[in-house]
Amino acid sequence: MPDMPPAAQKYPLKHYAFIDGLRALAILPVVFFHFNIAHMTGGYVGVDVFFVLSGFLITGLIRRQIETGKFSLVHFYERRCRRILPPLFMTCFFSVIAAYFLFMPYDFLQFSRVLGGISFFGSNFILARWTSYFAHPDSSKPLLHTWSLAVEEQFYVIFPLLLIFFSKIFKNRIAAIRIAVYALFCVSFALSVMFLHS
Repeated sequence: MPDMPPAAQKYPLKHYAFIDGLRALAILPVVFFHFNIAHMTGGYVGVDVFFVLSGFLITGLIRRQIETGKFSLVHFYERRCRRILPPLFMTCFFSVIAAYFLFMPYDFLQFSRVLGGISFFGSNFILARWTSYFAHPDSSKPLLHTWSLAVEEQFYVIFPLLLIFFSKIFKNRIAAIRIAVYALFCVSFALSVMFLHS
């Protein structure tokens, strides 16, 4: 069996047991929040925890593969699509059927616009103009939860490109990761300000 490259030995692919515990702790307040459990008004913060965990895992995966010269952008996108798109398409399919029979014309039109946003990973931008995630539950917006999936998909699309770009400029991989994170933060902050004042 051939020896593993030094970078692969330094950053082996492994399962982080503590991640499972953090996920369990994060999902409980989110569930409690949606069931209007008392004293859980800030339970939505669990979604932010999931974002951080996803960023941690994906950054580590991409960094290891870049350092060993095995990173493939096409393969990365393919894996993400295989994990995300099948259940998303299934959810949208049954939601369309239900909306067709149950919604009034105006509600169905709004629903169709969100559905269109999902097709290009941008439902969060559309939903941000119409409603708030913290508003009272609205049965006319069954795809409201896709905002978080859209944010995650946008991260998957943009962040690897930033890492590849800055890794070619900076030999220090940690510096490349930091700059990529700062760049993504600046873009995200600018967009949030634009939407706040639009």
